[in-house]
Amino acid sequence: MHSNQLDRQLPISTHNPSNHFSFTISPSTCPESPKPYILKKCIALLLTRASSKFKLRQIHAFSIRHGVPLTNPDMGKHLIFTLLSFSSPMSYARQIFSQIQNPYIFTWNTMIRGHAESENPMPALELYSQMHASCVEPDTHTYPFLLKAITKLMDVREGEKVHSMCIRNGFESLVFVENALVHMYAACGHAESAHKLFVLMPERNLVTWNSVINGYALNGMPNEALTLFREMGLEGVEPDGFTMVSLLSACAELGALALGRRAHVYMVKVGLDGNLHAANSLLDLYAKCGSIRQAHRVFDEMEEKNVVSWTSLIVGLAVNGFGKEALELFKGLERRGLMPSEITFVGVLYACSHCGMVDEGFDYFKRMKEEYGIVPKIEHYGCMVDLLGRAGLVKQAHEFIRYMPMQANAVVWRTLLGACTIHDGHLALGEVARAQLLRLEPKHCGDYVLLSNLYASEQRWSDVHKVRRTMLREGVKKTPGHSLVELRNCLHEFVMGDRSHPQSEEIYVKLAEMTKLLKLEGYVPHTSNVLADIEEEEKETALSYHSEKIAIAFMLINTAPGIPIRVVKNLRVCADCHLAIKLISKVYDREIVVRDRSRFHHFKDGLCSCNDYW
Repeated sequence: MHSNQLDRQLPISTHNPSNHFSFTISPSTCPESPKPYILKKCIALLLTRASSKFKLRQIHAFSIRHGVPLTNPDMGKHLIFTLLSFSSPMSYARQIFSQIQNPYIFTWNTMIRGHAESENPMPALELYSQMHASCVEPDTHTYPFLLKAITKLMDVREGEKVHSMCIRNGFESLVFVENALVHMYAACGHAESAHKLFVLMPERNLVTWNSVINGYALNGMPNEALTLFREMGLEGVEPDGFTMVSLLSACAELGALALGRRAHVYMVKVGLDGNLHAANSLLDLYAKCGSIRQAHRVFDEMEEKNVVSWTSLIVGLAVNGFGKEALELFKGLERRGLMPSEITFVGVLYACSHCGMVDEGFDYFKRMKEEYGIVPKIEHYGCMVDLLGRAGLVKQAHEFIRYMPMQANAVVWRTLLGACTIHDGHLALGEVARAQLLRLEPKHCGDYVLLSNLYASEQRWSDVHKVRRTMLREGVKKTPGHSLVELRNCLHEFVMGDRSHPQSEEIYVKLAEMTKLLKLEGYVPHTSNVLADIEEEEKETALSYHSEKIAIAFMLINTAPGIPIRVVKNLRVCADCHLAIKLISKVYDREIVVRDRSRFHHFKDGLCSCNDYW
């Protein structure tokens, strides 16, 4: 029955509709048993008048006063459904649900959905168990809502149980159930399981493709994300804003600037450049590929900007060595009256850290707490330790850790250990940091390497060998350094001493030429970085074959004079390579952009944007 029909049968006098409802029951039209009649009217009111939680409570109170029992499943169903549309806390909904006698499956699903979308999704799993114990059969909507809760909890084992129940109950062939399963596996870090399910699906839609592409992008598998995106195009599936966010994230991870630019052209062509999330990802891509001018251009052209947009550019400027510009942009954010987030301040502190602005860093750290009421997290304290460590204030960094209001994690102690290896004379502090790391993350290969480097810098070769023997005994393997370059939409990867590339012979001829020309410019190999007790000549040869030098030689062979060269390296660039690349940029008149583990180096005319501070 429509609400206007109900209005004629049950007159309602609303004295002040903006604040409350006042109801008058007409005795001439009421049946002898008014409860079913009142129930229908209350449901109609919920659908038409419950525009706020306050008005919903009024209607609920009216229903109780006029005899609608708290156990009524119809009233409970509509109350809970309407309540959740206000994004209210689940406590009120739980009170209503707990009193309903034999709730419908719709109501169970609504409660599971409400908990899945709340800050604490765990009760969704408990509700499902309760539903199962009550012999209530799930329907097609139960599992997508339940899997959403499991995805937020990152509990893949529970997800696998639900997957088996979907199969047992015959729901595994429904595309929205399969999409929820694919998304769950991808979000929980099991991208290959997501792809396996994807391949077996008889029907796929855009959501399915997006889930797997995003899963690959989030789980450090950018090549797979790009491959699947190409397959998507071949099958005629049109990407949307979510697809482009995942694609651009993958391009940013790999440093695939040319492919990212093609994605940018496509976005403009189909009008996705106006999508805020996609535009933010595009800005992030250019910043992470070292094309900071293009990132700034994207930012300037954005019709709509949010704090994420400002933060992305602030961090981008910082990691590209433009710390002062990053701080100026932060001032612009403040002038606009925007509220910086805790991530914005990570970017600001990062800018101070990588540009040696110690006093400014402490000033922003203080303002974050006092002006903006942001309680510093471990990431902010880590930035401050990094700020002091990079500036050579290693003892002060250790004192800062000691007086932190929280326990330092492995990243903070690793930052201190790294500072000890860069600045001489801090062996004892380095060993203190290493002892903490052994307690927190005993199998982390990078810590063994840092300690080995620290001993080698002090010429303590027996300790170096002891560390290496411990690595072998514990089965700890060093992460091999590699460098990526993009040429004609293909990515080429090189490792130290790499001879697997089809152009190896040409590359090593070019490396010899480079070394000869650099020595004419006064280049002397920085052999202290070769941390082994071997002859100087052997050290010089080892340095010549570092992966970034091989990658640059390859690009010098295959690109025209004057074309910028971009290299992505997974480890921190060593002092010798840094010195050599500065000279290569001068000798070959090339701009060379190297993205290492922590920042960008823009080499041009024999200089670097980091001003040798990295």
